[in-house]
Amino acid sequence: MAVHGLVKRFHAPWGSRSGAITAVDGVSLHVARGETLGLVGESGSGKSTVGRLMLRLLEPDCGEVRFEGRDLTALSGRDLRRLRPRMQIVFQNPYSALNPRMRVRDIIGFNLRAAHPSASERRNRVAEVLQLVGLDADILGRHPHQLSGGQAQRVGIARALVSGPTFLVADEPVSALDLSVQAEILNLFGDLQRRLELACVFISHNLQVVRHVAHRVAVMHAGRIVELGPREAIYERAQHPYTRLLLSAVPTGSARAGETAGRPDRQLLKEELRALDPAAPLREVAPGHLVAIAAAASSPVAPGAASAAAPVARPAGRAQESTDA
Repeated sequence: MAVHGLVKRFHAPWGSRSGAITAVDGVSLHVARGETLGLVGESGSGKSTVGRLMLRLLEPDCGEVRFEGRDLTALSGRDLRRLRPRMQIVFQNPYSALNPRMRVRDIIGFNLRAAHPSASERRNRVAEVLQLVGLDADILGRHPHQLSGGQAQRVGIARALVSGPTFLVADEPVSALDLSVQAEILNLFGDLQRRLELACVFISHNLQVVRHVAHRVAVMHAGRIVELGPREAIYERAQHPYTRLLLSAVPTGSARAGETAGRPDRQLLKEELRALDPAAPLREVAPGHLVAIAAAASSPVAPGAASAAAPVARPAGRAQESTDA
């Protein structure tokens, strides 16, 4: 999956004097087979919109979406429906994503309709994917309200996997779950990704969750990618002030000498962020590590990194999630 120059604007609410709201502004990313790209950013940064644009659940105003070499924006409705089984999504709230009137067997098997399997083939495939996500067959006759949160999310994952996709968007898949259940679902995602070699975009506001599952991380701010790179580079050598601001908000679990420790640094980072050109292009500061800074800007870049800046490069990365800064 690769996207280039994605732009999406939404009309302002009725009665508002503001113009169109730009949710996504020139986003370019690619995800390889067997890779998980973490997409992070504060609420309203455009993360979920990017995920829906990738699947063409939303129509982009500008840009290109290519899946397995085909431009999705140029496909007719019929051709797009033929590709749908290979592109799936797992939603944030499993209860709102599952039809309350359907039983689990019908929810999971719904995505098999395009393949027109026989009744026995459908039962076998549903049983196979149910075992894959760690659920027992005795829940097949239940409705969503009869499931726990973890079971409901596993059903949502099974529904996404039953058609044999090669690309998966996971949109905040664990944020509505308890911590203990989150760990189970994250371990399941990691196991499925390795076993099935899925290309996955994992959207989350929890930076610690993304660190656990992502190979690469992309940080979004105000509809743009501001930093993109390998997981270790983002978490240990972040250079954009917005990325460092997000990381500074992550609880460390260690006691500090004072209640206000770290606050002056956050204020400096905010000032640094305000001073940057919001339209600065992504530039490579290390192999595979791109940062949206002007060529002459040295303050948001770690010592010695600015000299490594290269011409504008197209993002190739894994998305990292953000907490509200």
